[in-house]
Amino acid sequence: MWKGYCMNGWSILTIVCMFAAMSSSKSSAGTTGTQFWVYIGTNSHPPSTSKGIYLCRFDASTGKIGKPGVAAEIGDPGWQAITSNGKFLYTVGTAGNHRTSIAAAYSIDSATGALTALNEQPSKGKDTTHLDVDPSGSCAVAANYGSGDVSVFPIHSDGSLGAVSAVIKHTGSSVNKDRQRHPFPHSCNFDPTGKFVLVPDLGVDKVYIYRFDAATGALSDASPPTVAVAPGSGPRHLSFHSNGKFAYLINEMGGTLDVYAWDSSQGQLLPLQTVSTLPPGYHGINTSAEVRILPNGKFLYASNRGPDDLAIFEINSAAGTLTPVGYQSTEGKAPRDFRIDPTGQFLFAANQDSDSVVIFRINPDTGALTPTGDVLQVPTPICVTFLAVK
Repeated sequence: MWKGYCMNGWSILTIVCMFAAMSSSKSSAGTTGTQFWVYIGTNSHPPSTSKGIYLCRFDASTGKIGKPGVAAEIGDPGWQAITSNGKFLYTVGTAGNHRTSIAAAYSIDSATGALTALNEQPSKGKDTTHLDVDPSGSCAVAANYGSGDVSVFPIHSDGSLGAVSAVIKHTGSSVNKDRQRHPFPHSCNFDPTGKFVLVPDLGVDKVYIYRFDAATGALSDASPPTVAVAPGSGPRHLSFHSNGKFAYLINEMGGTLDVYAWDSSQGQLLPLQTVSTLPPGYHGINTSAEVRILPNGKFLYASNRGPDDLAIFEINSAAGTLTPVGYQSTEGKAPRDFRIDPTGQFLFAANQDSDSVVIFRINPDTGALTPTGDVLQVPTPICVTFLAVK
């Protein structure tokens, strides 16, 4: 049932939404396949009992989910990215007693989901928190949260990672002296064309925009090289609309979403709107975390670690702007990440502090979320990634 907060009459529509979602057609799907491997990245800092990356099989046609097992043993595999051809998985992590920040490469057996370790490379930064891979699979770019810089890794033809080819330092600070005393880049995001990398930096309240040369793996400043957000906002993660025309930035400290038009020819973010991710009347502590868009492009979801919910917005397809339509409890604590399955029928919410991944069915016509009753028990989950079974 619909839980938490309701707006625009959703409390009446809950049961209707649940049954409508169960019978949703393939017209709303983002892909035609229904069988997926689900990879779950974790945080293995004590007292977590995590052993690394977890794996289970999911059938989107029935909603049936298998029991997670360990796919790869690695320290703190907090974020992962899979190449567009589905052959390789890359993750950030730590190695050794000193928890040196690394990036690691794995080959994927798409028939079994099994991961085979290829190699690891030091990130040349501290507290590496996020990475992304360019659409051609030639390069990975990682955000080093603790050291305030970005690392570039070439990818070899066999999928292994080359040594870091460049480290790009950010500079500056912002108004919150406890959390913004220096740069804290929080994520790296290739745009849909693969020509630009966008890096939200929580510490300086800016999004850095870099041009990417796939032939050389080089990053260079776009023009302008940064876009500023409201002081104290703390930009964290970013998602592009499926039409490539809009970008949505979630601000961890401000509890807001910034909406931009994206000019992919020039690499420019053009501000359109700022909205709150928080339920009306909520005044408690919060850190917003993730933003994702339904494959049909109609709805956007944003997670809040405070009320521990997902804010749901309808997207104006022509203007890109957002209208809030509801909030759904994640049925757990600290939803650091969540992911929508490629068919657009289910949402997996990774509740870091309750060791649970809670599965919801999505109504593609209203955006409503209904818990399926399936909960995966995984230690400190913080990233969910899907791969089609072949």
